Amino acid sequence: MEFLTTHNLMGLTIGVATFLVIGLFHPVVIKAEYYLGVKCWWIFLLLGLVFIALSLATKEILFSTIMGVIAFSCFWSILEIFEQKKRVEKGWFPANPKRKK
Repeated sequence: MEFLTTHNLMGLTIGVATFLVIGLFHPVVIKAEYYLGVKCWWIFLLLGLVFIALSLATKEILFSTIMGVIAFSCFWSILEIFEQKKRVEKGWFPANPKRKK
């Protein structure tokens, strides 16, 4: 961590980590809606709360920040899971044929 602060790379590292977390959550939301439907929204809520607690409990600023980004990405995914359902209904994404309508 000292290297990151000495060379002023902390902000850049947090930015890259945020980009990767958001990029990871995009396919997670798509797959969650496909296999579980919108009923899995509470999983994102619980994960968000867990990562908030972890962020508050972590003293290292880099890890605390990344956990905060993950927490709020989970909360944003609650909205996105319902939006994904609408995208599936419009035919923009495939519906799971094994799931009842």
